[in-house]
Amino acid sequence: MKIVTNERLIRRNTRIAQIASFSGLLVLISGLIISFTRQELISISFAALLVGFLLSQVGIYFTNRWGRRPRPDELLNQALKGFDNKYSIYHYITPASHLFVGPAGIWVILTRHQRGTISYSKGRWRMKGGGIIQSYLRIFAQENLGRPDLELMNEVSNIQKYLGERLPDGNVPPIDTVLVFLNDNAEIIISDEDNPAAPTLKINKLKEFLRKAAKRKPVSTDKVNEIQEMLPAEAV
Repeated sequence: MKIVTNERLIRRNTRIAQIASFSGLLVLISGLIISFTRQELISISFAALLVGFLLSQVGIYFTNRWGRRPRPDELLNQALKGFDNKYSIYHYITPASHLFVGPAGIWVILTRHQRGTISYSKGRWRMKGGGIIQSYLRIFAQENLGRPDLELMNEVSNIQKYLGERLPDGNVPPIDTVLVFLNDNAEIIISDEDNPAAPTLKINKLKEFLRKAAKRKPVSTDKVNEIQEMLPAEAV
């Protein structure tokens, strides 16, 4: 499998994660010190706590994607190890964070790192479990699950536009999506009656899932080759 990664972007965003996390911690501590020692400056203390919290959330966002090892791109590379050179995966090169191209089709892979019980019901994602400690982590040390369906929709739209502008005939094949949870401690619960916007699975099931997709031959070999030749062939 050919792997193309935007190393420059990773280095930059890792630095942002470090700066935001350290700055957020520093501002939070400053706000606490002010609240205990200068009560007449309580408004400044609240402002510092708010800014510190926001900076820490930015730090968490960037750290989860680029500052924590192994990173999502590294975990995907390991999980998909064994695919031959007919397949390519592009990390942070296109408008989609992770784009998988090959005989299995064109796949936008959206990753999530959350642990605990993750369920989908009546169009909504929920996270449960873990007690007080897990609740604390969700507020202060772990990103919210958010709206993966909307994020996938946005990435697919951007990829369609990106490919349409670059393919000679402007003919973009169907773009498939999959939501992948990276944490071994994630438990996914989806009832048979519910249909999330994308297949949802843990990373250890991804390779088998894509191999089955390849058997359906969703995209012609010529079109796959055309897309791979148009996309960057080396890391930037």
